[in-house]
Amino acid sequence: MNNILNLSRRQFLKAGAAIGGGMILGFYVPLGERKAGAAGAAKFTPNAFLRIDAEGKVIVIVPQSDMGQGVLTSFPMIVADELDTEWKNVQFEQSPAAKVYYNPIIGMQLTGGSTSVRSFWKPLREAGATARTMLVSAAAATWNVGSDACRTESGAVIHPASGRRLAYGDLVQKAAEMPVPKKVKLKDPEEFEIIGKGADRLDTPLKVRGAGAFGLDVTVPNALVAVVSRCPVFGGKLAGYDDREAKAVPEVRGVVPIASGVAVVGDTFWAAKAGRDRLKVKWDEGSLARLSSEDIRRAFKKASQRTGPTARNDGDALGIFKRSKRKIEAVYEVPYLAHANMEPMNCTASVLKDKCEIWAPTQGQTIAQRVAAKITGLPQDTIAIHTTFLGTGFGRRAEADFLAEAVEISKAVGRPVKVVWTREDDMHHDHYRPAIYSRMTAALDDQGMPVAWMHRIVGPSIFGAHAQMFGTAPPIIDPSAVEGAADIIYGIPNLRVEYIENEPGIPVGFWRSVGHSQNTFFVESFLDEIAHAGKKDPYELRRALLTKQPRLLGVLDKAASEAGWDKPLQKGRFRGIAALQAYGSHVAQVVEISLPAGDALRVHRVVCAVDCGQSVNPLTIEAQVEGGIVFGLTAALKDEITIARGRVKQSNFNDYPMLRMNEMPAVEVHIIESREAPGGIGEVAVGTVAPALAGAIFSATGQRIRELPIRLNKA
Repeated sequence: MNNILNLSRRQFLKAGAAIGGGMILGFYVPLGERKAGAAGAAKFTPNAFLRIDAEGKVIVIVPQSDMGQGVLTSFPMIVADELDTEWKNVQFEQSPAAKVYYNPIIGMQLTGGSTSVRSFWKPLREAGATARTMLVSAAAATWNVGSDACRTESGAVIHPASGRRLAYGDLVQKAAEMPVPKKVKLKDPEEFEIIGKGADRLDTPLKVRGAGAFGLDVTVPNALVAVVSRCPVFGGKLAGYDDREAKAVPEVRGVVPIASGVAVVGDTFWAAKAGRDRLKVKWDEGSLARLSSEDIRRAFKKASQRTGPTARNDGDALGIFKRSKRKIEAVYEVPYLAHANMEPMNCTASVLKDKCEIWAPTQGQTIAQRVAAKITGLPQDTIAIHTTFLGTGFGRRAEADFLAEAVEISKAVGRPVKVVWTREDDMHHDHYRPAIYSRMTAALDDQGMPVAWMHRIVGPSIFGAHAQMFGTAPPIIDPSAVEGAADIIYGIPNLRVEYIENEPGIPVGFWRSVGHSQNTFFVESFLDEIAHAGKKDPYELRRALLTKQPRLLGVLDKAASEAGWDKPLQKGRFRGIAALQAYGSHVAQVVEISLPAGDALRVHRVVCAVDCGQSVNPLTIEAQVEGGIVFGLTAALKDEITIARGRVKQSNFNDYPMLRMNEMPAVEVHIIESREAPGGIGEVAVGTVAPALAGAIFSATGQRIRELPIRLNKA
């Protein structure tokens, strides 16, 4: 996701046309020079971020998928503020899949990496400001006055000298005839009236009324439902099947072999599932049929003994270690993790001779188009993607396996098909957060400060597994494997980070906060070990290492202050602290626990300070931080995916549990006011909760937590 698409504002800007009394403004990726006077051409209509109708309604076209992070509200807020319109007149519309809507950071239409707001912050502001400028020009032309004699307010253009006023809806036709300005003036942040203020989410009423369609809600005329039998062993292949009993099930319409297994197609989900249950399949289980979690761990441990390619090499860490008399070492491990989306994987596809339509809760519209084009042989621009609401994503819905199945089956049966995965399908055939083995070493000076640091990371490569999807060569050093390790900003003069790729054969993918989910646990927990070895307070050690990093130091101080770090805790309470810089944002957390003798660990309180630059919707920021803490805490306390005989042992929430409401701590979110460019927020709070929790457990018990999920020693 480091492939940056650089477009100038002139390249990216497009004004639209009046259609039925409406005006469309937006952006496009040009195929050639834009001709003068083209602003009113109808061909600009489909490529838009902003539409205004004759009643003054503002429709903001949102190209990113909303999986709970709130872009269906934050994007309209950005546009509406620069447009200078009333929030009550603003609505959203999900964009189609098209090159015009590519994420500027990622280089395709894909929602991930906490990039949505930070990618589209400037383009969306320019969209609103351009529309506002053209509306002012239209009003000025109507009144035969200069544009500089007019101003905007609450969805109208005003001429203060005469008191005249024209609503935006009354100006759309004339505005569409105005030339596109080469340069627009953006608001000063002090002028923001919507940005930075809490706004209720625009999609909530639809969901409360049951009117918002998720993928599982999609109904297409004449559609069948498919359930797929897949090999339980990773890498296994179909060797044969007997479908006689499956076809005998009422409402089963067919059995279709596909790339991922065998699909049973029926009139309803339950018919298709019953048919799959009766399907007799023979699998060639392949080379991984005896693979276990312990096999994987042994391979990682062995690999960690050798030197790997360096992701970062500041100073002379290896030389310092040879000369140092004061070293500490530790090994940390984390398991594979499933996404466990609330809405299981699903997709509806209709393949015709000359086009293909897909209805899906997807994070990757461009990926969906490419995969469908490959299966059908159709041009990519004939593949229409209808993005539904996502019943959570966490990176899982950036994959295309569930999409490919629907397209392949529809092509085979000649009818629209909805593929539905069960919860067990999801758990057994995910693209998991990688298991990682991490070897840490530090050298301390006479004052107990770290002067050298080495971090050796062993595990599979997400970007290697997805190189074909992104159209790149597999990297020697996977950036997702070393993020949160190679980019730490603590003031340690000699710092070396290595990555050794080891591929056991388990499919891996992007999991909320990706590399930060494990590397922050490793880094922050090891800092606690250094603090203890150097007889320093964990908070004060971090402060000493962040003297040149004011933003991370700021959130660290804020979290510590709000948690009362300098004040005694009530008897039986203990706390830990951790910090992180990621996705252009900074976060610190203090976790407070109790561990009564003979009783279970209880997390009472999490205090989180976050600096994500200019906030757009503080209510969404709070919700995302809270959600990230729930996500990270669940992984720290409960979950792991384990392998036996090449199969995933877990199957549902009974053995892959979620944090329950009665286990949820009180969460305090403190947002630092900032005029810095917006950073990402959806993932930044995930990684810090586990090391802060581990630090609290050490304070309570003296036990170091070096593996997740947490297992406490029995006294």
